[in-house]
Amino acid sequence: MSAAKVRAALEIALHTMTPALATAWENQDFSPTPGTPYQAVHLLPATPENPTMGDDHYRERGILQVSLNYPVNGGAAAAMARAELIRATFFRGASFTSGGVTTRIPTKPEIGRGTVVNDRWVLPVSIRYFADVFA
Repeated sequence: MSAAKVRAALEIALHTMTPALATAWENQDFSPTPGTPYQAVHLLPATPENPTMGDDHYRERGILQVSLNYPVNGGAAAAMARAELIRATFFRGASFTSGGVTTRIPTKPEIGRGTVVNDRWVLPVSIRYFADVFA
């Protein structure tokens, strides 16, 4: 149940960014509009940590992967501006709460190498997160 709360907290934060950007959420229908940017979002959970012994505390952790999809041959500036906006939203030390679980951002999000995929230039942004859960 805590993994769903982590997902909700991160997805709400991404969804409420302005300006809005069309989003392909996991396991939901999405048809990109030709020539229009969008972002594809994937939650990549890692193995939970058990930092203490003898209690019900554990730590959810992982990466929220945001792939910015911009029209090919349009240059890097617009996608980089969006990547920087994501960095500003999910800054080191930011926290987002859903259902009583607070998800924290321990490091500045990573902007990866852009690559052409079909008719899109895709720029990956990796947002590392963790959430201490007390069951």
